[in-house]
Amino acid sequence: MFTGLVEATGRVALVEQRPAGRRVRIDTDIAPDVRVGDSISVNGVCLTVTTQDERGLTADVGPETARITTLGGVEAGHVVNLERSMRADDRFGGHFVQGHVDGTGSVDAIRQDGDARWVTIGFPEMLAPYFIPKGAVTVDGISLTIAALHARHFEVMIIPHTWTATNLALRRVGDAVNLECDMIGKYVVRTLEVRRG
Repeated sequence: MFTGLVEATGRVALVEQRPAGRRVRIDTDIAPDVRVGDSISVNGVCLTVTTQDERGLTADVGPETARITTLGGVEAGHVVNLERSMRADDRFGGHFVQGHVDGTGSVDAIRQDGDARWVTIGFPEMLAPYFIPKGAVTVDGISLTIAALHARHFEVMIIPHTWTATNLALRRVGDAVNLECDMIGKYVVRTLEVRRG
């Protein structure tokens, strides 16, 4: 479980194709604080740390994860958002994030508004029931609030801290992003589907 509050970014140092998917090496300052077997969110995808040293960590990306998330296209040099799993005895500042990506979206527009920025994210039609205005959404592992909702896209306002502390400043129009819908909303929608038969 995660909060969507990105702790650090990391730089992909190596991507190795393997029979069971891909192995990714990420160099990051938080490497000394993780252990083999820990869960870590990489651009919003929950992965397991398989090796670790003072400079970085590795994690395996299975074939299904590679197919349905942007990690299937990650390459050496890419900057990724990182968050260690939530501690049970710590404050909870974002929202409930599982690291289970529901689909990918696209950066449709970026515009500046004072020191902040508006980012428009397009999403696949199948995710539409899970978004609400002022509701929570996770974009590449970042907990955000939907400021405006439309049929096939939503808008989020990014404060300067989030812009510089994550990989958002490197995003360009057309880039793909991982989306995780609010967990509570998914349970509500599923309950209604079951009741309808």
